[in-house]
Amino acid sequence: MATASIEAASVDGSVEAALEAGHDCVLAISGGLDSMVLLTAAARLDRPRRRKFVVATFDHGTGRAAGRAAALVARRAAQLGLKSVTGRAATVGRREDEWRRARWSFLHEVAAERNASVVTAHTLDDQIETVFMRILRQAGPRGLAGLYAESPVVRPFVNLSRDTLAAYARKNRVPFVNDPSNLDRTHLRNRIRLDLLPSITRQHPAFPSELLSLARQAAEWRRSVDDLLPSLDATEERDGTLRVSRNSLAGYDAESLRVLWPALAARAQVVMDRRGTHRAAEFTIKGTTGGSIQLSGGVEIVMKRDHLLLRRATVRSQTRSSRPTLFA
Repeated sequence: MATASIEAASVDGSVEAALEAGHDCVLAISGGLDSMVLLTAAARLDRPRRRKFVVATFDHGTGRAAGRAAALVARRAAQLGLKSVTGRAATVGRREDEWRRARWSFLHEVAAERNASVVTAHTLDDQIETVFMRILRQAGPRGLAGLYAESPVVRPFVNLSRDTLAAYARKNRVPFVNDPSNLDRTHLRNRIRLDLLPSITRQHPAFPSELLSLARQAAEWRRSVDDLLPSLDATEERDGTLRVSRNSLAGYDAESLRVLWPALAARAQVVMDRRGTHRAAEFTIKGTTGGSIQLSGGVEIVMKRDHLLLRRATVRSQTRSSRPTLFA
């Protein structure tokens, strides 16, 4: 079989395997090459399955390219007979994290309305870049799993290279829009993609494979830690607060608590940084009833007589302790 045919089969096969029949899916399509390949491959599935798809694209309002990309997605979805919905930023963000938050807020809203899963076109290259970024940011084992971490998000291409998708796009004449911001080196991911990774890989060709191996190990470690959580008495309240029994954490040393707290926090949709993790472990052992610590991101842990509360700082009880607050 020719190389192009093998690549086409791997792309189409990955999408078919990932998008379960009868399951509602929100296809996150930006208009770039990778996501337009996802749209093309998804449109090749059988009609009953396609009826369960909705294409979602988000216009960040950052310029003409963003507008052209959103228009291309809507137009191409209509040509392929797929439903589509377009979101638009209320305000124009300037940083990657602002764009990401706005985009994901829109995608989650669309998915929640349809009780559907979000499907993205993240590739193996995205995984390598993500793991490298998290190393630079001193992420712990949970963060180093990157896109290999268990998630409700479906990623059919996470084991396929960007080059494989590019070959598929050429063979199938997939239309897409090049986003000029992908060449802007003020963004960390672009510096990693364009400069740092190529430079390191030239000197050490095995480096990308080593990052992937680290991510697989971290994902396995993360799953093993998550398997411990059911043995802990921790419940999520309607307002998003996580209530953890003090007795269930009694007996764990600081090192063990530094493993458990990020996993517990994830249940409340909270990501703990390294400093906050260390402070949470110390507070669990040495804190006293009525005390609290403030973590980054507007999160606090409050110690009650029988339990600890992990919550957004805006979610507060009517009675506050007069004890001094420790800052993480």
